[in-house]
Amino acid sequence: MLEAMVDAVPPIRQSAGRPRKRSAKLHADKAYDHRRCRAALVRRHIRPRIARRGIDSSARLGRHRWVVERTLAWLGQFRRLAIRYERRADIHQAFLNLAAAIITWRFVQRWFC
Repeated sequence: MLEAMVDAVPPIRQSAGRPRKRSAKLHADKAYDHRRCRAALVRRHIRPRIARRGIDSSARLGRHRWVVERTLAWLGQFRRLAIRYERRADIHQAFLNLAAAIITWRFVQRWFC
């Protein structure tokens, strides 16, 4: 699953030069600590930042994981997205885009007002 997920990430836009195909490093928790996962990332020229089982603490990855958890909590405010009522993917994507726009608008209002 890790390889499919990494391959599905769209290219990263940069201000100048050729667009990168993939990110430079990947942060993951101990569940991905396997030789095959690390080798797949190295083949794709991605530096693995994976906590090792029995050696490293997952606390170092917490600061990166918190951003994801916070974003998911913001999206969880919208009941229609917390429990997926829509069967069609395009309608669900539309509600997801609308929720992201509302979250951004609220953030901008707090920042500038």
